[in-house]
This record gives sequence, structure tokens and C-alpha cells, in this order.
Amino acid sequence: MPAAQRVRRGATLSLVFGAVLMAGAAAGAWDEPDRAPLPPSSDTAQLAAQDLTGADLSPQQAERLVGESGDRWAAYLGPEQYADTTRGRYLGVGLSVDRAADGSTSVTEVVADGPAAAALIAPGDRLLRIDGEAADALPVTEVVARLRGRQAGTGVVLALSRTDGPVREVTLTRAVLAAREVAVDHPAPEVTRIAVHAFTRGVADQVRTAARGARGVVLDLRGNSGGLVDEAVATASVFLDGGSVASYQVRGERRELVAAGGGDTATPLVVLVDGGTMSAAELLAGALQDRCRAVLVGSRTFGKGTVQQPSRLADGSVLELTVGRYATPAGRSPDGEGLLPDVPAGGPGDTADLAVRVLAGLRARA
Repeated sequence: MPAAQRVRRGATLSLVFGAVLMAGAAAGAWDEPDRAPLPPSSDTAQLAAQDLTGADLSPQQAERLVGESGDRWAAYLGPEQYADTTRGRYLGVGLSVDRAADGSTSVTEVVADGPAAAALIAPGDRLLRIDGEAADALPVTEVVARLRGRQAGTGVVLALSRTDGPVREVTLTRAVLAAREVAVDHPAPEVTRIAVHAFTRGVADQVRTAARGARGVVLDLRGNSGGLVDEAVATASVFLDGGSVASYQVRGERRELVAAGGGDTATPLVVLVDGGTMSAAELLAGALQDRCRAVLVGSRTFGKGTVQQPSRLADGSVLELTVGRYATPAGRSPDGEGLLPDVPAGGPGDTADLAVRVLAGLRARA
């Protein structure tokens, strides 16, 4: 069997390590279920009572099941939303947020041509309130969920401020936006920075193209919300020559996610991570760290190490349920703890500069 086929089978395409809710990138992405869903873990026991594939549930019934499941990562997606997310489109206002160490909530990225950009919101703005509620008092996932909403054309009212500036309120109208998942630049001579915001279809091929011929690579996974597991494994395959990427347990059986052979194992590689690095991005970062392929620079990652199983309902909508947890090649689970970088950094600017310096050191030793 060709290596690429082995990887796809190992990846189990009906599983996702995607974060359901992130505001700036694809906000998580799901792959098409190719078989009946696996038995969920105990935290979704209410939903496990029946095989929901093909079930004729109304949106209200599906949302109620999600709400009552006790599974914080469970989600319901309508047919169009499901299609949009897997194709690199998402519902939102075009901004990403992060929670700082002091508990404040700030804008980290604004998508060009999106509703937030049109309202002149800029990175660094502090998000004070969302629809009248204090943003800092809400979990980040709830902030993001409220930014995203459930329907295009609906509004959300934000109160923001800049350093020592007045508070201003803006009303943004949610829209379906095209995600720009991969961005490439050159922060220093012979250094290629590849920023990956989420793992939707085609991302691994874009990373492979961007990394081809590079003398040193900075793989920027800051704010990456996760996504399709096969894309995360394929991205790992760009920098690994076979071997383990991660493993997970299903019904007591250990299953392995394996990189394809023939990846670039020589080019110096630094991976940037932060508190917004989640799920499939943590899986990728943990694999490269455990395999001694990359140096991680930044701050502790989010800590989402769970696996979700999508079930397609009769109307084409999807229920996504947690079925287990994954582990890195060294057997670590980032769930609840996150991954620690090899080289801690301060703010975003410090992190980027430090990455270039670390990469220069790696290149000098190569």
C-alpha cells in the first residue's frame, strides 16, 4: 500500500481534532464521515444512546442534544455551515481574539475586507463588552461563539478601547468570509515564515509549496484553531520522514496517526505557538517537538487534546461529539495542560524576533 494511503487510513478521516469555535480563522473544520460514528466517551453518554447517523432531527432537537450532552466541544452545524467550514469559509465578523495573562481580552488579528476591518477595529484593541456582557468575565470559547453567531446577517455589538483611549461601541454584521489559512512572508534573509491559521482542505499542499527550497522555516501556529486531522498529519509529513504523529484510543484500541515518508528532515525549523494554538495545531506542534524536528518558541498552548466524531443527520447537518483524547508520539496529552515551548517568549513581537534568532542558531549548527 502506498505511503499516502497508509497515512489517510491512519488519520481516520471521520475524526477531527478541530476547535469548534475560533473567531479569526476557519473556526474549526470537519471532514466527511466515511462510516458509522465510533462510540463516544462517557461525557457524551446521553448522545451515545443511539446511532445518530441519518437521524431525522430538527435543528432545535439537535441543538438541545448538544446543550444537554455535558460535552464542551460538542457542536451542531447546518448543511451550509458544514460545507463552508470544510472548504475554508466561516461565519463571523473577521477578527481573532486572545486572553492575556492579566485576564484582558484583546484583538489579535483583523481580516482585510471583513466587517471588523470596515469598522476600523485593529489588532491590539481591547474587547471590553460583547452584546453588553463583560468579555473578560466570559470564557474565551464563549466570546468566540458570540462573535461567530449562527446566521449571516445578524448583528453583534462590541465595546472596544485602545490604550488610554475612549470606549467606543460598534455594531458588526456577521458574514460568511473566505478564510486565508496560509500566509507566507520572509522576516529575514533566507527565512520563510509560513503562518497557518487552521487546517482546511488543501492547507498541507500550500505549506509544502511554501517550504520548498527554503533555507530555514518558521511555522507559525499562533492562533491556529485546529481543523481536519488528515491535513494536520499531511502538514507533519512535510517535515517528517514517516513515523508517528499522534495516537488515540477508541474502544480501548490504540490507533496511530502516521506521517508519509520522504519529508524534509534537514531544513532548520522553528514552530511558533501561543495560547490560541489549539487541537490539531497542538497535535502537529507536539509531534514536531517530540520527534526533535523543531524548536517550539512562544507560550503555553491552549490545551485541547480531544477527538471529535461527526455524525451526518438526515438533512445533511452534522453533530460533532467528543469520542476520546489523543497523545503525542512521546505519550503526552495536551488536554487541559497545553504544550510548553522549548524557548519561552514575551509578547507577539518578541516571539517573532526570537524565532528568527533561534532559527539562525539552528542554521549555524546545521
